[in-house]
Amino acid sequence: MSATSVKAMVCNAWGGPDSLVLADLPLPALGPKDVRIKVHAAGLNFPDTLMIAGKYQVKPAFPFAPGMECAGVIDAVGDKVTELAPGDRVMATTGNGAFGEMVNCPAASVYKIPDAMPYEIAAGFPITYGTTWHALVDRGRMKKGEVLLVHGAAGGVGLNAVELGHELGATVIGTVGSDEKAAIVKQYGAAHVINYSKESIKDRVKELTGGNGADVIYDAVGGDAFDQSLRCIAWDGRLLVVGFASGRIPEAPANLALIKGCSIVGVFWGAFAARDPQKNRANFAALLALYEQGKLKPHVSATFPLGQVPQAMQALLSRKTTGKVVITVP
Repeated sequence: MSATSVKAMVCNAWGGPDSLVLADLPLPALGPKDVRIKVHAAGLNFPDTLMIAGKYQVKPAFPFAPGMECAGVIDAVGDKVTELAPGDRVMATTGNGAFGEMVNCPAASVYKIPDAMPYEIAAGFPITYGTTWHALVDRGRMKKGEVLLVHGAAGGVGLNAVELGHELGATVIGTVGSDEKAAIVKQYGAAHVINYSKESIKDRVKELTGGNGADVIYDAVGGDAFDQSLRCIAWDGRLLVVGFASGRIPEAPANLALIKGCSIVGVFWGAFAARDPQKNRANFAALLALYEQGKLKPHVSATFPLGQVPQAMQALLSRKTTGKVVITVP
């Protein structure tokens, strides 16, 4: 590729979605273990909104394009890349840079996709499905027949947790903030849905489980959801700390962990993928096999063109969307 710059949605200073601008961004040289992807679509994630505000654990140097995952076609590969080639259809986690025409990323973060998988679906697949499989299987040790409680069940990771939990044989209880979101959560496999704006999560979970509580709790919300989780978790339960979409990082009273005999388990998929790439690839092989068998049906509720990333972020932050929001790149 001879181009030295690409059109991208650029962050020049910390701020909200409206601070982003569509501009040319220099295209870095390709490293020996990197690939360059011509982006067809990119997945939008809640951490993208934190990154541009300077509130994420990773703070790229300005100017940068946000966007942590994408799908497209490999344009070029570094001289030490052997398992990928130009022309391959792929999805990738990029850290940042996916909201642009081209992006460079390590070959280790790139996965070939099935021929029949559309780019819009593949673009939003890696982070939420990768996180959720790692959470439920590796960290949660979830077993068939257990009760899985999923907070924010209609959101990106939440809907994946409902779907995968059901597929792995759990009885799934989802929590949502409105009745409108309950239908899709049930459609993806939840046996029960709790509208926390109308009823107590703790009381309803105890009622649904005959007082036992939930064996595994998938919490990407934090705040009040976490507080209630510790009060409706089963003996030897695993409370999976996935994120803090509510905006409040909660603190756990240690006496509740003692009384409940439960575990509070951190889930940091990105760090896991970097530390154990072989296990991560095995996870993705399992996920893509389920997709090819028709057992996973990724839900994209909205798509926006590259120039409308700010509007896409506003839609995500308004909590009006369900499943994934995807950016399409011409």
